[in-house]
Amino acid sequence: MTNTLSFPGLGIGEFTINPIAFEFGFIKVAWYGIIITLGVILGVAYTLYRSEFEEIKSDDIYDLTLFVVIFAVIGARVYYVLTNLDSYKTFMSVISVWNGGIAIYGAIIAGGITTVIVAKIKKINPAKMLDLVAPAVMIGQIIGRWGNFTNAEAFGSETILPWRMGIQNALYYPETIYVHPTFLYESLWNLVGFIGIHFIYKHKKYNGQIFLLYMTWYGFGRMLIEALRTDSLYIGSFKISQLVGFTSFVVGVILLIFFGIKANKQIELEEIEENNENEEVKEENGSDN
Repeated sequence: MTNTLSFPGLGIGEFTINPIAFEFGFIKVAWYGIIITLGVILGVAYTLYRSEFEEIKSDDIYDLTLFVVIFAVIGARVYYVLTNLDSYKTFMSVISVWNGGIAIYGAIIAGGITTVIVAKIKKINPAKMLDLVAPAVMIGQIIGRWGNFTNAEAFGSETILPWRMGIQNALYYPETIYVHPTFLYESLWNLVGFIGIHFIYKHKKYNGQIFLLYMTWYGFGRMLIEALRTDSLYIGSFKISQLVGFTSFVVGVILLIFFGIKANKQIELEEIEENNENEEVKEENGSDN
């Protein structure tokens, strides 16, 4: 079924979107998959662009991409299934990812673990590799959230705000509800974060700083945005993604402060050593005269 969407407060009337882009016989290709694939491609392109700065070979990036994409999809599915066990009674239902049901935090966790393992195998500093991957993940999230738009999903509670989004889909037909476009909130939040991280990257003080900035920024934003979502996964009365977002933010801030202080002390120590060396050179030159 096609979805009817609108943004009346912005002067955008009703229009329809079919979640299926095209079909080959019994094979259906969804816009969601196309958009996610585009996000992955652009993310890899950015990683290759940054790899020269980190002095990491492009072949290592391609190898990393292969493993991260595979295990990120598996992680996203496992995370979703584990938080919806009552809905998955058979093995086929568990592996039928094409029917929907993935969670971004599962992809991030599995992708992060895979990145560290690949870095270890290739004898690359894992923190440096995580720095390289973090902005690419943000690009994937910026673009990927528009897959939720084409599916008319991942929206928030009802609202009368000017940027409200009207939705008429299989769940609400023939009624139209007006909701927070939380997919758009998250896409824009990540866009702002990506722009900031992009300019900070070359000035980072230690390996791992970019990853921690991403972890902190995304965690804080997701914590706030998740409060508006109506399709959240729960543990008891707590929204899982909001809890994980809060934890990511707090842990990220603590680690940024800790490693920031440590890096500044190291810089001060190096400056003192450099000044001492300069003084010794001056003294030697003076004694020669």
